[in-house]
Amino acid sequence: MTGIRITPNLSIDESLIAETFIQASGPGGQNVNKVASAVQLRFDAANARLPFDILARLEALAGSRLTKDGMVVITARQFRDQQRNREDARARLIELLRAATVAPKKRRPTKPTKASKERRLEGKKRAGDIKRLRGKSIED
Repeated sequence: MTGIRITPNLSIDESLIAETFIQASGPGGQNVNKVASAVQLRFDAANARLPFDILARLEALAGSRLTKDGMVVITARQFRDQQRNREDARARLIELLRAATVAPKKRRPTKPTKASKERRLEGKKRAGDIKRLRGKSIED
C-alpha cells in the first residue's frame, strides 16, 4: 500500500485516486485535437477512512467539486503537457486535504469595556444633538 503523506500523522492511499486524461480546450495549434493533456483527478473521499471532522471540513471546502457519491473531482488543464497537469492536480488535492486538516479557531465571546461603552454613548449623544439643532431656526 503506497500512500501520499498529507500531514505527519495523515496519509491517503493512492488506490483511492483515479486519473483520466481529457482534451483541453483553448489554444494548442494542430496538437490540440490529438493529445489529451488535461487531467481529471477523482479522489474517493467517502472510502478514504478520514476522521469525521476532517471529512466534514473537506466536504465544505470542496464545494461543487464534490459529487453525490463522495468523490472529489479536480480538473487540471493549466499546462500544455500531461505530466505537469497531473502534478498540478495532485498538488491541488494535497493542498485541499491539508486545508481540511486545520481546525478553525474557537470563537471566544468578549465583552466591551466600560470606556468603549461610554465612547459609544457619547458619540450617539453628539449625533442626536446635531440632528436636534438641524431643523429649527431662531425666528420660528
